[in-house]
Amino acid sequence: MFKFLSKIFPSKHEKDVKELLPIVEEVNAFFEEYKNLSDDELRAKTVEFRDIIRKNTQEHEDKIVELRSRLTNELTHDERKDIYDELEATEKELDDIIEDTLNELLPQAFAVIKDTSRRLCGTEWNVAGQKSKWEMVPFDVQLIGGMVLHHGKISEMATGEGKTLVGTLPIYLNALPGKGVHIITVNDYLAKRDSEWMGELFKFHGLTVGVILNDMDNDKRRAAYACDIVYGTNNEFGFDYLRDNMVVDKKFMVQRGHNYAIVDEVDSVLIDEARTPLIISGAVEMSEHKFDEMNPRVKRIVDAQKGLIAKIVGEAETILNKGAAASKDEIHEAGVALLRANRGFPKNKKLMKMFSEPANKTLMQSTEIEFLRDNSKRMPEIDDVLYFAIDEKAHSIDLTEKGREFLTSGNEDKDFFVLPDMGTEIAQIENDESLNEADRQKKKDDLAELYSLRSDRIHTVQQLLRAYALYENDVEYVVQDNKVMIVDEFTGRVLAGRRYSEGLHQAIEAKEGVHVEKDTQTLATITLQNYFRLYKKLAGMTGTAETEAGEFLDIYKLDVVVIPTNKDCIRNDVNDVVYKTKREKYNAVIGEIENMRKIGRPVLVGTTSVDVSETISRMLKRKSVPHEVLNAKQHQREAQIIQNAGLKGAVTIATNMAGRGTDIKLGPGVADLGGLHIIGTERHEARRIDRQLRGRAGRQGDPGSSKFFLSLEDDLMRLFGSERISRVMEKLGIEEGEAIEHSMITSSVERAQKKVEENNFGIRKRLLEYDNVMNQQREVIYDRRRQALMGERVKDEIFEMAGSYVDDTVAKYFPEGDYEGLRDEIQRTFMVLMDLTPEKFQQLGEKGLSDYIMKLVHDNYARKEEKYGIDLIAQIERFAMLTVIDDKWKEHLREMDDLKEGINFRAYGQKDPLIEYKKDGFGLFVQMLEDISKDVINFVFKFTTQEQQVPAPQHRQKLPQRMTTIKASAEGAGLKMTPEQSDNLQNQPEGTKKMPIKVGPKVGRNDPCPCGSGKKYKNCHGKD
Repeated sequence: MFKFLSKIFPSKHEKDVKELLPIVEEVNAFFEEYKNLSDDELRAKTVEFRDIIRKNTQEHEDKIVELRSRLTNELTHDERKDIYDELEATEKELDDIIEDTLNELLPQAFAVIKDTSRRLCGTEWNVAGQKSKWEMVPFDVQLIGGMVLHHGKISEMATGEGKTLVGTLPIYLNALPGKGVHIITVNDYLAKRDSEWMGELFKFHGLTVGVILNDMDNDKRRAAYACDIVYGTNNEFGFDYLRDNMVVDKKFMVQRGHNYAIVDEVDSVLIDEARTPLIISGAVEMSEHKFDEMNPRVKRIVDAQKGLIAKIVGEAETILNKGAAASKDEIHEAGVALLRANRGFPKNKKLMKMFSEPANKTLMQSTEIEFLRDNSKRMPEIDDVLYFAIDEKAHSIDLTEKGREFLTSGNEDKDFFVLPDMGTEIAQIENDESLNEADRQKKKDDLAELYSLRSDRIHTVQQLLRAYALYENDVEYVVQDNKVMIVDEFTGRVLAGRRYSEGLHQAIEAKEGVHVEKDTQTLATITLQNYFRLYKKLAGMTGTAETEAGEFLDIYKLDVVVIPTNKDCIRNDVNDVVYKTKREKYNAVIGEIENMRKIGRPVLVGTTSVDVSETISRMLKRKSVPHEVLNAKQHQREAQIIQNAGLKGAVTIATNMAGRGTDIKLGPGVADLGGLHIIGTERHEARRIDRQLRGRAGRQGDPGSSKFFLSLEDDLMRLFGSERISRVMEKLGIEEGEAIEHSMITSSVERAQKKVEENNFGIRKRLLEYDNVMNQQREVIYDRRRQALMGERVKDEIFEMAGSYVDDTVAKYFPEGDYEGLRDEIQRTFMVLMDLTPEKFQQLGEKGLSDYIMKLVHDNYARKEEKYGIDLIAQIERFAMLTVIDDKWKEHLREMDDLKEGINFRAYGQKDPLIEYKKDGFGLFVQMLEDISKDVINFVFKFTTQEQQVPAPQHRQKLPQRMTTIKASAEGAGLKMTPEQSDNLQNQPEGTKKMPIKVGPKVGRNDPCPCGSGKKYKNCHGKD
């Protein structure tokens, strides 16, 4: 019945594919025609295509050149705005013409690449250091995938369907206009491999191919970006964009625009990594962290909590062991104890074993529902006995009153870890009539200082608690070479140099006893979402995008099209099997591996952490089963391990298989035995990752099978999905070692995964909402900066600033009749002398005074241009704008970081932190713009060659000696550059003067200023 209906009402993806079939026929017709051409005649097609594009766009290209040349003239603000509007409209028309032309050329261009692939068959060349023989020609479904990519959509194609080859079709077509095509991969290895592997197709037609790697200097990057086609990782493209908006001379810029991008493993890049913004930071001079100081206290409280939980679990076990003899009150008491233990230390091993009994888990959950009623009104009864309460689902920890008392030593204030109520305290100060204004202000400053000090202290303790209770060695991170290294939860790779943000990484370093790194200061930042929105056209390909189709459409306006496989998938995906405990599950996994080895079938075991992969490895060693382990500690041998994983009898353990970019090919005779067998030891929180693991078997019509082994102790099952399964197991009376297997179980687990995916989408969307505040500000600043950088005259903008400043200054002094005050300020700022009688001062009025002053300013400026030359003054204008914008933007980012760090406390006052962040952030931005105007005016109008020389832009003093590129998320992770790369960030010449190293007592940013003003150092003398 359902099959019949599907024929009448085909799915969206079937309709999408059907619309493209006529174009496939066109491509194949041209392909047959081009077979008869010589190599040179086929190459001539590329020249022909480019001539067609050039002919169609010449008029608009000429108009754009003419408009840009006009921008270098002296113009009023309105005239410049009109030119920019016309320029934007012309560029939009040009893009539309190019897109229409490419659509017309598509069948011929795709046929050219298909025939080039045919001609290269049998040819060998070096790919990533190894000889590779070309033997691929695009299938029809690959042509469809290429069309989907060209139209700016996501092409979902199963593993082994040749996505890398599919990408070459739209890459060639979109490279023809010469505006650049970016191919984004998940790591440097794949970027280099694909540029060399696929690059021969493009080089055959005279197109240039570049690759961006982490260790490249600016000159090599600029040369790569100048190519028609550029391969690289999302991090490198994003960081280059940020660095381009920090250079002080356009010759140091490397990128040349954002035309068209194809994102490989698009779900990994735009979904998984979208929680981690790109940040360029510089080390602060003084390190303010107190993690080493607070670590012993936190370790004591964690140990105390562990002991308390062990006692509580023991009490619950004693009651539950009574069985039917236990009274109703005792059962309730046991439920309270289980809930308390779960809130205190959910990963307590004895507790997790007790929860493998469905009845115990059900008792805890029913007790939790009782205490969560009426907005968790009774939950303090549970938490107050603990030192701190853990919410695993929200990944948060709250210190209780008992915990605060425990942390506070005997000689310290009992409110050592309590934030003062600012509203109440300020109201009391305001209403205290015994205080004069000076004392009142001092009390307010002292209160603000106290709040800041305690806020930092609480933040430090909370991050240390999270490090101890929520982050495990060999799971979320590993310790190598005395450094804490983050493990990518989706690929199992070590993320070299990345750091958790907001002090969490420093907390883990303190916990593990390694060197705690210094604090850093943000210099530039952007989220991946907002970076990829810069592209005029964006496309992506992956094997698993359909489950996240809603997010792709909502955030990126990208449609997902599922492309059918070239050969039907015959992989057998067996239902999940669920055991009570991890021990039983691991024993079953070992049994399954041994059974497969007897048959001779290769086995790929997928794990979600380094710890589990090593546990399985130890168990196999005890059974003398030869095997390979691929995880964060063995990633150097990745290619070799994967290459052998499909051989007869091979056993491979891999910590996640997402984004590996390499297929597992079956060895001789393996297909006859049933193909590769996939074993999943746990369900990942994202369904896509499980689908990617399964997709390693059954490629290109190969036989294969997959089976997931789960337990009620798995994190996903424990937190989200085990209630119904627990009840079923209880009713069936499942014994130790027995498992439950049914399609209902698999569906229940997938529902649990969907809950987590929705939660993660919420986190990413919230992050984007916060960054959108910064993005609007960033666009204004970067646009203003770029205009100055590109050599466009900024004189009119400086006079706009001057006009606003004069209007404000006149409005301040005129109502008071303070002529002397006005005269002195105008003279100090613009170096011009006002000469008015008091009567004339009154007669002119505010408008007349502003006009009079601006005439003096214009006349003085004209004399300066005549004296020093227009070119020199234009250089001064540009340098002033760049220098001031950079300094003020850096300070603004620091203030926004400070604002964001404490904004969540506003929720306690029934205020939405996001709305508060937008409001306060806007206020800071307006103030920054005013400060920029004031400083630019001061710089430009006070300049004289007798007093100062124009410093060359590359000799700027205020660039930090070392910069760091970070990926830091809401919980974040970061990518650091080496010191050598950091020092070469701006490609500065050898003669560049370095910042002096300051020696002496250091003052913390939040400490009182030594000058005695009562203000924080960062708001007083530390501001500069």
